[in-house]
Amino acid sequence: MLYTIAAILLVLWLLGLIIFKVGSAIIHLLLVIALVVGLVQLFRGRRM
Repeated sequence: MLYTIAAILLVLWLLGLIIFKVGSAIIHLLLVIALVVGLVQLFRGRRM
């Protein structure tokens, strides 16, 4: 589930870089949030 969200955000980020110059800041922010959440989930999974 988390990987699906990260993949969708990655695609949106790439579209923002190429097509949507105005909304790309929001997409970049969402991508950073997704990466942080993914790292937190990864490290929590290894501790248990």
